[in-house]
Amino acid sequence: MSDAVLPRPYAPERATSETTLTRFVLIAIAALFLAAILFLPLVIVFVEAFRKGSEVFLEAFQDPDTLAAIRLTLLVAAIAVPFNAAVGLSASWAIAKFEFRGKNLLLTLIDLPFSISPVISGLVYVLLFGAQGWLGPWLTAHDIHIIFAVPGIVLATVLVTFPFVARELIPLMQSQGTAEEEAAMTLGASGWHTFFKVTLPNVKWALLYGVLLCNARAMGEFGAVSVVSGHIRGLTNTMPLHIEILYNEYNFVGAFAVATLLAGLALFTLLAKSLLEWRFAGELAAERRRH
Repeated sequence: MSDAVLPRPYAPERATSETTLTRFVLIAIAALFLAAILFLPLVIVFVEAFRKGSEVFLEAFQDPDTLAAIRLTLLVAAIAVPFNAAVGLSASWAIAKFEFRGKNLLLTLIDLPFSISPVISGLVYVLLFGAQGWLGPWLTAHDIHIIFAVPGIVLATVLVTFPFVARELIPLMQSQGTAEEEAAMTLGASGWHTFFKVTLPNVKWALLYGVLLCNARAMGEFGAVSVVSGHIRGLTNTMPLHIEILYNEYNFVGAFAVATLLAGLALFTLLAKSLLEWRFAGELAAERRRH
């Protein structure tokens, strides 16, 4: 009896055929690029901030203009981020769960701030609300100040940060479909009850992720805010604008000291982003196992 020829076990082919040396070179190039573009500037910010000691570093935050810039930045973020979270969640819910005329137009409008320069976004408000703008004479006659005031800064920040929440939620909501919402409403749940008990819990981590990105951009926005702020010390300068002023005045320690706050925000955002991605991936895997 001849021995039967057993088939060789299937071994999936490698997706790539690069050698170990090639992979090592590519990884090294990527690591050097990240070190030169991201990590080295971050290190320089902290080194320059503490170059003359911690006492000089702390003195930079005793300047009234610096404190005013920090307060204004926090105020603008406190207004813009919740607004964008609420509007972005509503727009995402409408786009992903319903069919209506003008849906593609709404998607285009959501992506519009990503397509235009932030400086152009700020200039739009100047042309609309400025002294020589369309509504400028009426606003001046009624003593309403938008440009070169806090309302203009808030509007510019809202515009440039609007897509972050919606763009995190729309793909997730579309992938989840409407089966759970339809089941809840079949069992007698109202629309709002379905939203708060079914839809919102399913997207909570993506919502937090979008809010986190929106907050980081709101605090670090420069271009649009620079156009509408007027650079008034102690009144309309946010932290990025104040850093520019300090640097142009050769107050390097003060400029880098304030920059450490924004750098710290970036590091916090990176850490929180990683935690949220890990948490969201864990819940998604658990949901797939249940189904």
